[in-house]
Amino acid sequence: MTVVLVHGNPETEAIWDLLSERLAARGRTDQVRLSPPGFGAPVPDGWTASVDEYRDWLVAELERIGEPVDLVGHDWGGGHVLNVAMSRPDLLRSWCSDVVGIYDPDYVWHDLAQIWQAPGKGEEAIEARLAISDEQAAEGLVALGMDAGVAQRVAPGFDAVMGRCILALYRSAAQPVLRDLGARLPDAAARPGLALIATEDHFVGTDEQRRRAAARAGARVGMLDGLGHWWMTQDPDRGAAVLTEFWESL
Repeated sequence: MTVVLVHGNPETEAIWDLLSERLAARGRTDQVRLSPPGFGAPVPDGWTASVDEYRDWLVAELERIGEPVDLVGHDWGGGHVLNVAMSRPDLLRSWCSDVVGIYDPDYVWHDLAQIWQAPGKGEEAIEARLAISDEQAAEGLVALGMDAGVAQRVAPGFDAVMGRCILALYRSAAQPVLRDLGARLPDAAARPGLALIATEDHFVGTDEQRRRAAARAGARVGMLDGLGHWWMTQDPDRGAAVLTEFWESL
């Protein structure tokens, strides 16, 4: 069974390096990392970087694999995973997301997302990020909880194309878009789901919102106590244990 890993913003596939090693050590060697266009992968001509377009991109990638997979998504990758689980469960054996809480009707976008969604302010924020060195960017990621070695590999991936995709994606997901998408969460119950809750990740909703959304999606909850947004780099052993325990139970 293939494990498919999908990352988010502002990341590249290097975010999975440590977790991938631990999963392989546990016997899950058949792994595919899919980089969303603009986030470590080229963008096709005419790419608009909308929520729906990323869903359709992931559907096409999974169709190429040609068999149901264990799909894992982090950050916006977790959003893309849920959008597939709600629309094309036939492509999955199981799904896992660490952002299920953003589909709760009471979720409010975090401060930086609201800046990206604001015309003018978003462009200024992207220009400010592009103006700093990769070393400075890596230091900022480490300060937010990312492993230093991983941060050094992720930071150089931020370029003007990624910046444009960030703005377009977040603006296409301004409320009530996610709230409306969340109305379909029960459709995700067509396949076994795992909602990861890293207790120190404050970007993706409250504990109550995450648990409520997980219940509506028919997903079991995997707790990652004391870990933050980049749990897969903070404690990859624990992350691999939670994932493999889930898969082995299916």
